[in-house]
Amino acid sequence: MTEKTCLLVGAPVDSGKRRRGCLMGPDAFRTAGLRESLEDLGHTVEDLGNVAPRGFEPDAPNTPSYALNETIAWTRALADVAETAVSKGFPIFLGGDHSLSAGTVAGIANHAAKVNRPLYVLWLDAHTDFHTPLTSDSGNLHGTPVAYFAGREGFDGFPKMQNPVPEENICMIGLRSVDLAERETLQATQIRRHDMRDIDENGIARPLAAFLEHVAQNKGLLHVSLDVDFLDPSVAPAVGTTVPGGATVREAHLAMEMLHDSELVTSLDLVELNPFLDERGRTAKLMVDLAASALGRRVFDRPTRSFT
Repeated sequence: MTEKTCLLVGAPVDSGKRRRGCLMGPDAFRTAGLRESLEDLGHTVEDLGNVAPRGFEPDAPNTPSYALNETIAWTRALADVAETAVSKGFPIFLGGDHSLSAGTVAGIANHAAKVNRPLYVLWLDAHTDFHTPLTSDSGNLHGTPVAYFAGREGFDGFPKMQNPVPEENICMIGLRSVDLAERETLQATQIRRHDMRDIDENGIARPLAAFLEHVAQNKGLLHVSLDVDFLDPSVAPAVGTTVPGGATVREAHLAMEMLHDSELVTSLDLVELNPFLDERGRTAKLMVDLAASALGRRVFDRPTRSFT
């Protein structure tokens, strides 16, 4: 296993939706032993503390999006931090709601452009997050980051996405809560999307392996964004957007182990953890265990065997 310099970046973003609590996520990951788990695997870990958003003005009256200016401020701050962090090590962004990924992916995309390598994004989530501020009925901006970093229009006030991630470089796995507008929009794109029926019929390994092969063939950087609601709420209750029928613990660990085996992952988001809704830290601990699997924890080594 290749040892990494893991950079923990707290992103206590709580502006992407109305239900509060995700701002406690970064400290919950720390308390659940993320640093210790990674050090036990031989990695060097540096905790960079929590990012703070830049100053922002209150939203104008009747702004359709909730906490628009605050989310824009977070996007600017996180894009700068992410671009720097990914040039120095393996950043793990500790959320915070999923609107933070607008900033993290933007910054990593800028770095990818500088080193002349394509960026790929694996979106492990019950939702597509492909709305824009103009199409979202709820006005909750944690439902918009993929649309932002894919370069969709409708993000007035946000920093311009300098290096949009091409649609064919985005893969969504675990979908099971997609509204009609998002579905129709996505069907006109080249984004790879796999709902839970696909996982039930074909398993999680097949679509993930196909995507990883595509990344490897093109020598891409791979950013993984893991939302708590990718998991079934029976095993991960600490999320404000619970959707029954999510990934099992075993399916999630298999995905993480495959990601580690691929040696392609260069950055990671852990998002939407709301400790206020957790049960004695069980969700935080599971997310930490999954991060450890993505960085090399396994029950047994699996050496390549010759069949000749």
